[in-house]
Amino acid sequence: MLRHCVFLRFRSEIDAAQKAALYADLAALESVVPGFLGMSAGPNVSPEGKDQGFADGFVMDFADAAARDAYLVHPGHKAAGARLTAALDGGSAGLVVFDMEI
Repeated sequence: MLRHCVFLRFRSEIDAAQKAALYADLAALESVVPGFLGMSAGPNVSPEGKDQGFADGFVMDFADAAARDAYLVHPGHKAAGARLTAALDGGSAGLVVFDMEI
């Protein structure tokens, strides 16, 4: 299984409802991308203070790297990703992606 972790730095004017809508767009892809097993999203709740401004994020689980790769090129991901990136501080500089096999 592969876990796709994305850490986000939203623009200050993006509110909780807007974030939820962006996450819902991504989660909806579970029904159309084979091997997309699930998604969780929300704010960072760590008390350590080491988030470097990446105060929100989400994780997605995929059956394997091939399923993740299919998600990455899916037109729905490209559209939802463009909407998400537009909401981030600095565009794509406002996100970090980290994938790991679990």
